[in-house]
Order: sequence, then structure tokens, then C-alpha cells
Amino acid sequence: MSNEEEILQGIHEAILTFNEEGLKRKINEAIKNNIAIHKILTEGLTKVAEEVGRKYEDGEFFLAELMSAGYLMEETLKLLEPLLEAEKFEISGKIVIGTVQGDLHSIGKNIVKYLLKAVGFYVYDLGVDVPSEKFVEKIEEVKPDVLAMSALLVTTMENMREVIELLKKRGLRDKVAIIIGGRPVTKEFASAIGADAYGKDAIDGLNKIKALIEQKFSEKKYINVI
Repeated sequence: MSNEEEILQGIHEAILTFNEEGLKRKINEAIKNNIAIHKILTEGLTKVAEEVGRKYEDGEFFLAELMSAGYLMEETLKLLEPLLEAEKFEISGKIVIGTVQGDLHSIGKNIVKYLLKAVGFYVYDLGVDVPSEKFVEKIEEVKPDVLAMSALLVTTMENMREVIELLKKRGLRDKVAIIIGGRPVTKEFASAIGADAYGKDAIDGLNKIKALIEQKFSEKKYINVI
């Protein structure tokens, strides 16, 4: 195992064992060793967020452990956010993001949010457990380029479909591109519910959002990039 792999694994283990001091040491070590911030996010945080979600669904973690792990990952994101500011992308746009109703998972969503903000997008974060009506109201209010929805539970995935159907009823579906993601979400599910894109992880989600907005600006319409 390389030094970089050891550091990233250390971040992973520190979160799973709720070792806040150990986590800070590993994050500082990663920064000193010039490990790319995107790699810390994807290899360090995204993977551990997925494992935390699995443990919660399987009954290995309960709400207290879920909240503790979430707190540590949030603190890590706060440390890393300023370091992402140097990497700006030339295309700007407005994004509405949130975790669907019934789902309290925030880490995956927050990683995507921080990446979007770091490359120059304006992000409206609706938080977690967001009712379908609230998504639609925000889209009516701010007229975003992209709606990004996440779910980390199989039981809440169908709420993404509900949001899209409500947008259709309000005549708003063609006015916003939609990308979905989260551990149980698949490309096939995205296609089945009529989303425009599926993000398999934070970086893939970021790249898909860039592609959707580039297409809008250049062709005045969205093209499915699933």
C-alpha cells in the first residue's frame, strides 16, 4: 500500500471509529503530502459515506453513530472547502440540490455541493428530507439550470419520481435539467423515472452537471447525458 493509500485509508478508519483527533491528523497529513483535494473527497469521504449508509441500513449503525459519522465528515468538508476555491470552472449556473423526503443522509449531497461551489456554480441547498413540493417551489422561485436530487435509501428513491411527476404537472419539467444520485440509485432507474443524468459519484455528478449546462448554453436545450 502506498503512502497516499495509507493516508486515505486512515481518513476512512478515523471516521468509522469516530476518532476526531485522528481524522484531523490524517486530513492535515493528506494536505501536506499534496494529495489532490478531489481525491480526498472521493476516495476518503465518498467511500466512507457509502459504508456508513450500508451500516445504517444493515443495523450495524444506529442514529447516534450515523450522526457522529456525519458530523466528522461535515467538519472535514469545512476544512477542505477553502482549498477547492483555486479550481474554478468557466461556466457558471444555478443548481438546486437536496436529499429527497424521508432520507436524512447529507454527506454525499454535501460533497457534491462543495464541489459545485468550488468550481463557480451558485448552489441552493434545500437540505435533507425535502418534500417534493418544496423542490418544485424552489424551482419556480429561482429558475435553476439543474435540479440535483440524492437518496441513500432504497425506500426513498421513489420520491425522486414523485418530484419529476410534480414538475410535469406544473409545466416545469422542460425548464430544468435533472440529475440524481446516491448509493442505491442506478443509471437504469434514472432513465425509468425520466431524469436527464445519473451521477455514480461526486466527481461524475459534477462532470454531468457541467455537461448539461454546457449543452443548455450552446444549444438552448438539454440533452440526456445518462
